[in-house]
Amino acid sequence: MKYYIEKTINDTFENVVEKVKAILPDFGFGVVSEFDIDEKLKNKLGVDFRPYKVIGACNPKYAYEALLEEPLLGTMLPCNIIVQLIGVDTVQIAAVDPVASMAAIENDKLKEAAEFIKGQLAEIIEKV
Repeated sequence: MKYYIEKTINDTFENVVEKVKAILPDFGFGVVSEFDIDEKLKNKLGVDFRPYKVIGACNPKYAYEALLEEPLLGTMLPCNIIVQLIGVDTVQIAAVDPVASMAAIENDKLKEAAEFIKGQLAEIIEKV
């Protein structure tokens, strides 16, 4: 089982990041965190790395319901979406597969929500 949903498109890195952030609210998600891996690696290790952004996205309604059901689920939140430059104007977008993540938790009540969120993330990626 893959642990991610992904797509590669021809566009600039910056455009793709903005498109992802613009589409999230249409699906009830908000950005709760955002950081540049390449910048962190440069600052901490002095190494160069391709443009690589992690966007922490959260759908508050589903997060709340899941946390009521499984109080330690916060260890697996938010849903991370990555945008990385893999070639000249070639960008990969990937999101965590919540169904794969929830497989580690033995709680059948979370499976339906995980399937729904997976579908939402797949649709977000498809619309970028």
